Amino acid sequence: MTRPSLTCALAALLTALAGVGCSRPVSDAPAASAVGGASATTATANALFAQQLNLADAQDFEDAKRGLIARPSGKISSADGTVLVDFDAFKFVDGPAPPTVNPSLWRHAVLNAQIGLFKVVDGVWQVRGFDIANMTLIEGKTGLIVVDALTARESASAALTFARQHLGNKPVTAIVFTHSHADHFGGALGVASAEEVAQRQIPVVASEGFMEEATSENILVGTAMARRSIYQFGKDLERSARGLVDTGLGKNVAYGAIGVLEPTILIKEPTQELVLDGVRFVFHNVPGAEAPAELTFSIPSKKTYGGAENLAQTMHNLLPVRGAKVRDALRWAGYMQQALDRLGDSEVYIGQHNWPIWGRERIAQFITQHRDVYKYTHDQTVRMINAGLTPYEIADKIKLPKSLESHFGARGYYGDLRHNVKAVYQLYLGAYDGNPAHLNPLPPADSAKRYVELAGGADKAVAAAQAAFDKGDYRWCAELLNHVVFADSAHAAAKELLARCYEQMGFMAEAATWRNSYLTAAAELRQGPPTKGIDRRFLVEMLGRTPVERFLEAMAAGLDAQAADGKNLKVNLVFTDTKESFVLWIENAVLHHRKAAPASDANATLTLTRPIFVKMMAGTAGVTDTLLSDDLQIAGSKIDLVRFFALIDKAPGTFAIVTR
Repeated sequence: MTRPSLTCALAALLTALAGVGCSRPVSDAPAASAVGGASATTATANALFAQQLNLADAQDFEDAKRGLIARPSGKISSADGTVLVDFDAFKFVDGPAPPTVNPSLWRHAVLNAQIGLFKVVDGVWQVRGFDIANMTLIEGKTGLIVVDALTARESASAALTFARQHLGNKPVTAIVFTHSHADHFGGALGVASAEEVAQRQIPVVASEGFMEEATSENILVGTAMARRSIYQFGKDLERSARGLVDTGLGKNVAYGAIGVLEPTILIKEPTQELVLDGVRFVFHNVPGAEAPAELTFSIPSKKTYGGAENLAQTMHNLLPVRGAKVRDALRWAGYMQQALDRLGDSEVYIGQHNWPIWGRERIAQFITQHRDVYKYTHDQTVRMINAGLTPYEIADKIKLPKSLESHFGARGYYGDLRHNVKAVYQLYLGAYDGNPAHLNPLPPADSAKRYVELAGGADKAVAAAQAAFDKGDYRWCAELLNHVVFADSAHAAAKELLARCYEQMGFMAEAATWRNSYLTAAAELRQGPPTKGIDRRFLVEMLGRTPVERFLEAMAAGLDAQAADGKNLKVNLVFTDTKESFVLWIENAVLHHRKAAPASDANATLTLTRPIFVKMMAGTAGVTDTLLSDDLQIAGSKIDLVRFFALIDKAPGTFAIVTR
């Protein structure tokens, strides 16, 4: 039976709740390619860069190919036919570096292109290239222990199916999540269902705080982070030598259905031993560096050390270019020293990205390099902070010592030294550099208009930028043109020249994240920002595990304070299936909530089930879930309910980044 009187209230409710941010970036933009080739300046710079490194060193290539059992072919697709992973997409990454790719990054991209099922040691395998992360498989007495479940149900299922084709159809007997980033747990339901975990009592192991961090990360600012992550991962770039070649941690992300399994065992102690399916694990709790909740481990019987993502074949991010909470370089360095102290007689290192390392001496050297990269970054940044240098000055001045920069495994393919020093500065002093001129600067567009006027108009500024471009002075060219396009986003010549400038900067970048950002910016200048924002259909399974409080916090952060000023409204939110209830109220243009019995003075009460609420979060709730459902009811003033939820913004996640 339909209830048309609820239509307006439900429409407002759905609009408000669908605006809650999530971390899955989606764009309907066509595959973007960089239309220009490498300039003479870029080609020369890349050639000179190649001369500074021993690119012929074959050890990493031997390690990346070692133990190959089989390579996959074809594609991984979602239920609607969307291609998530194309195993042939990066076949072009082979041979000498083209002039449009930094030769060091090209070498790294070739190494990451070694995909398939690999034997690491007896009873330990890795599936690489099915997603940005690795799935590690360990043979137990009765089945397979899975370490990390990739990003999506589809990629995890495909990886496990592929492994079983060669290892036998063994059951999953334990699951380990190394940390709280979605590319390591999002595919959990492709490994085992929640029902199977309960029925077969499969241990699911993670560190203390995992569930809270896994479900809360990106909820509050997920819309902005998802938008920016398209830049970091080069999601919409053409897979070619002029587009996406790598992400630094792997080839690309499988943007499929994301879920999670709740851990049944939490690692709470600094060091904690467990026996999983007859295999003894020694877990180490290492929170607050690469991830808020993370663990590393060793398997003594296999002489294997698992570094999770505190260790990878690249300098890592202290502050991702997509945005995140700043990471602590000093704590990270401390964990590396602990790893050295705990290494024991381990003979193989495995990470949840990139390829392994064999030999205790080589592993110790690798860990030492990472320890000292983070400690050097921290200490030298702090030294220059105390000398009065600003973040940009430090970034231009700092350089790794030759003893560190010569090691490929510690170079900035995913993180970048110039970006990381800004993170250290921000951790201690914040974004403000102490110059009062920067206390209350003009907004970028206003400032840009005045700079362009000072330059004598947009055309003169573009002419000066063209001269800088012709000289290969791309940083100055970009700075000039950034003012022009912010002042006049319709200035076609400025946008095209800035796009060409960004291309050259991308072609020279050693960091995959920088390359992807520059090339995505170039594409956006030519094509415009995406017209569609976050697609939450694939997050229903994940959102189902997210506490209601996280969504209410995000709703509060979406309140239009100016529109809410002077309004005092109160709404009860009652869940009939979980027996939870929340009181939401607006006071002083702030949206508050508390878990409590329904307030008698509320303007309205919304009664529903948690599954309907989750669909509202995902933006997938339809007529059947709302108007035709007996599990959703509204009592009190429907007009006030509309007024309440109409005050909450829905951020589409399509904002411009390189223009205004």
